[in-house]
Amino acid sequence: MIDVLVVPRASRTAVGPRVGDRLRVAVTAPPVDGAANAAVIEALADAFGVRKASVTIVRGETGRRKTVRVEGATAGMLQRLAGDN
Repeated sequence: MIDVLVVPRASRTAVGPRVGDRLRVAVTAPPVDGAANAAVIEALADAFGVRKASVTIVRGETGRRKTVRVEGATAGMLQRLAGDN
């Protein structure tokens, strides 16, 4: 499980770095009709190199703070995206 902080309506899509204890996920989609959630799923799938079906929002579907499950993600991948060296 990964705690993320979503930044909707960003100028570009980006995953990382860490903000506090959460991974920052910026998406260009607005937070309307699930568009931002779909963009978050797509961004995380691309970042971790997994299928979109492997990414599930577990908690926080209507807020900026979400808990996400990424099947196939490793701790090393998360550290690289979070900017932890």
